[in-house]
This record gives sequence, structure tokens and C-alpha cells, in this order.
Amino acid sequence: MWLVNNMRRILLTISYDGTDYSGWQVQKDPDIRTVQGELNKACTKLFKTEIMSIGASRTDAGVHAVGQRAVIDVDTSIPTEKIHLAINSFLPNDVVIVCAEDVSSDFNPRFQAERKIYEYRIYNNPVRNPICRNYSEYVREKLDIKKMSEAAEAFIGEHDFKGFCSSGNSSKTTVRTIYEMTVQRDGDFVVIRVIGNGFLYNMVRIIAGTLIYVGNGKIKPSDMGEIIKSGDRTKAGKTAGPSGLTLVKILY
Repeated sequence: MWLVNNMRRILLTISYDGTDYSGWQVQKDPDIRTVQGELNKACTKLFKTEIMSIGASRTDAGVHAVGQRAVIDVDTSIPTEKIHLAINSFLPNDVVIVCAEDVSSDFNPRFQAERKIYEYRIYNNPVRNPICRNYSEYVREKLDIKKMSEAAEAFIGEHDFKGFCSSGNSSKTTVRTIYEMTVQRDGDFVVIRVIGNGFLYNMVRIIAGTLIYVGNGKIKPSDMGEIIKSGDRTKAGKTAGPSGLTLVKILY
């Protein structure tokens, strides 16, 4: 008797509130709660065999996503358009599979990503908003959006961003390309949106922290080009908190 092999590679789009997680990537300690760990457990329960997902972006503890991507290899007859609904029934309320699609067996969501889009949200008001505390960075002093936008232009293009990554960075090269960066005010929020071909460890958060320094007058917009060229982490701004960062989309 011949057994039919229905093994398929499925690309998932995932949205999650990262507040209560120690980042995306599964850890050796099973007691450490991660988004990937919850996804693997849910898929293992659904498909009744151990599933190890492959993620596209390793978001840190407290960082959110509306467009994370990951693949799973499954032997199933469940229609593709219903797979995300089936997995969701086993996931906690702060993680949701938005959609699923079939991809080739050699598709890698991390190495084949062409562009990633992140947004960093700053709550900019003299008084804190407790409802927004898990989804934005709080800055009391009014930020100068015009100066922040001027400084943001210096990041566009291919640069060596070694001055904009934390010491735990393990990438082979610190050269990255930023295609677009905007700074806009939306009521009490300041939103930094950045599109690039990839990002170093804490790179977006350091960019955000540096632009905050520009917005409150600690760094001049005209100095940004030299700060990037210097490669000196101490010349850039602080590493902004994780709560304001959201992975918006990954493009292939």
C-alpha cells in the first residue's frame, strides 16, 4: 500500500502583542515564553506531530508585530485558506495568524526577505497615557518634527550602521540599505516609519532614540551624517524602549 505524502511548506503572516513575551525566538529554557514557542506548540497540537517554525525576523522582548512571517512544514489535507483559522484555535489571545499561503519547499522567510517595514510610535504629551504605555515610548517634551524629519534623511541609502547596533549584534556585516524613513505627527503620537533591506540588533530602536534626541535639541540634524559615518555608538542617541516598536510588514 502506497502512502500519500501531503508535506507542504506554509507561509504564515502573524500578528502579536509582544508585551508578555521574551521576544520572538524560541529559547532553550522551555519556561521562557516566546511567540515562536507558542506558535510551535499550537501547530504541534493541531497537526499531532512536532512542528518547528522558521521565522523571518527575531523581534525582541516587548516588541510587537502585525506582519511577522514564518513557515511551517506540515503533512495535512487542511485547505490552505483554513489553516490560519485552525492554528488560531490553539493560540493565546495575544497571538493571531492573519493568513496562510503555500510556498515552495525551499522558501526561506528570513533569507529571501527583500524589505522590512518597521514603525516606532512615541507618545508625546506632558501627561502620560496609561492605556498607551505598552505600545509607545513616552516623551514629555514636545518634539520638533521638522528637525527629526531633516535628520531622518541622512539615514537613507547604503551605510555602515555599526554605530547603530547593540553589542550583541551577530551579523556578518553592519552595512544596510534604508530606502525610506519618515517622521510624522498623529495627534499626540510621533510615528517614525522606516523601510530597509534588513536591520541590525536594536538598530531601529537606536535610530528612534537618536531622532528623539534631535527632536528635543540634544543633537543637531546637520550632525547626523557625521554621526553615521563615525560608526561610534556613543555619538548616537539612547536605545529607545521596545514597546514603541512594531514590525509592520516583510516583503518578498
